[in-house]
Amino acid sequence: MKPRALIKPLLVAAAMVAGQAVAAPSAQQVLTASPIDDIVAHYPAMMKQGIEDGLARVGQMPPMVTATIGQVVSHSFRDADIEQQIVANLENNLTPDQLASVHDWYKTPVARKIAEAEIAASAPSVWKEIQAQGPELSKKYRNTERSRMFERYDRAARATESAVDTTIAVQLGLATAMSAFSPGAMSQQELRQAIENQRSTLRGVVGQQVFDSYLYTYEDISTQEMSLYLDFLESAPGAAFSKTVTSSIQQAISEPIESVSSQMVRLLAPAAGGKQ
Repeated sequence: MKPRALIKPLLVAAAMVAGQAVAAPSAQQVLTASPIDDIVAHYPAMMKQGIEDGLARVGQMPPMVTATIGQVVSHSFRDADIEQQIVANLENNLTPDQLASVHDWYKTPVARKIAEAEIAASAPSVWKEIQAQGPELSKKYRNTERSRMFERYDRAARATESAVDTTIAVQLGLATAMSAFSPGAMSQQELRQAIENQRSTLRGVVGQQVFDSYLYTYEDISTQEMSLYLDFLESAPGAAFSKTVTSSIQQAISEPIESVSSQMVRLLAPAAGGKQ
């Protein structure tokens, strides 16, 4: 073969290698680079803990029944299912360029530092510490730049909105569990609507909790670093990513409730009938 005849195949091969080198990351790669997959890993335990805490407040529930409910919940809300929902929606909602931008952000030192703080603060075991430190942190940061940045953060990260959605899911799970002991109780749709009607009230309560969590989580993040983070969240790729992640989580934790309901009725209704 003549040397000139080799030029085109070599150029094609070089172009293919170059294309592979700059190919946009997959949605799964973006999720792995972000802290979201690590945070989502806490969701089954968070849902279980939330419902068990609610049952404990209600009282008059045998420990074995509470444990049974906890097991049903932990098996119904799987982090792998939530991640799968997020990945599917990221693939549908974000362009390759947006995925690349999000991936690039999470590879920066600032993003990695912030991600570590978010993962650490998302563990259910930290909740009590956040609650305990909340008043002190609020006093410490009153009328500071960090406090003033919260509104911008909350809007960009959809933090309160996401927390309210999660709280509603926990309350619906709790109401579903309790309904197994109440023959003729409201239907699943009626329960959902009744709890949804409390959204505005929940927003006020949950909003304070989110503010406390914000102050706790980012206490070691400088104002400059936080500003860079907010710039990312407010960018088109960051906004698309946050919106998709929060809506995906809401979808993934809301859908299993009906399954939880049927399992509760099957497992607990006989016990309830025996008590009457």
